[in-house]
Amino acid sequence: MTPAEGEAMTTVGAARAEDVPELAGVLARAFHDDPVWAWILPDEGTRGRRLAAVFAILLEHVHLPHGATEAAGRGGGAEACALWDPPGAWKVPFGTQFRHAVPLLRGLGTRLPAALRALGAIEAEHPAEPHWFLALLGTDPPAQGHGLGGALLRSRLERCDADGTPAYLESSKPDNVPYYERFGFRVTRELPLPGKGAPPVWLMWRAPHAG
Repeated sequence: MTPAEGEAMTTVGAARAEDVPELAGVLARAFHDDPVWAWILPDEGTRGRRLAAVFAILLEHVHLPHGATEAAGRGGGAEACALWDPPGAWKVPFGTQFRHAVPLLRGLGTRLPAALRALGAIEAEHPAEPHWFLALLGTDPPAQGHGLGGALLRSRLERCDADGTPAYLESSKPDNVPYYERFGFRVTRELPLPGKGAPPVWLMWRAPHAG
């Protein structure tokens, strides 16, 4: 069966500034049921809108400038994206945080302090060894199960292997841990987050694969 007769072929490419609204929407839908984001934004009625606002800031001002964010789809628009940061560039500069504090406050509201405490706890465990950091990977729910996330992972991990560079991520969903393990990631720690009722995250490291 040819691609024309079956499912559309998956394409992976670099994300651009003009893609931000579309990708922010994809991530907002992908992370709507995420345990950590549901804890940070417990109101289901406003969560989607708030997530889209937060992800738009992160895309435009934090991750896209590194030139490593990629999107995937099956014949047209983006249905999944991966936000990667290169070695030494994972930490958000204070100046960037300060400049976007007001838009983040609009997105997170009174939950901003809880989000910052959780982020601080996660950052404190971030490895010092140089690595590629997968900050976010999300697939639009209607497109899940078609290999888009895997295509995005392979796109960067193959380059990690070629360069001999490790990769690191923090999984906020327990169901995703075995998925990442299939790509060579291993759990280094289950990290409890500060705050009443806060879920844990799983810190995962991947050594480069030879040949």
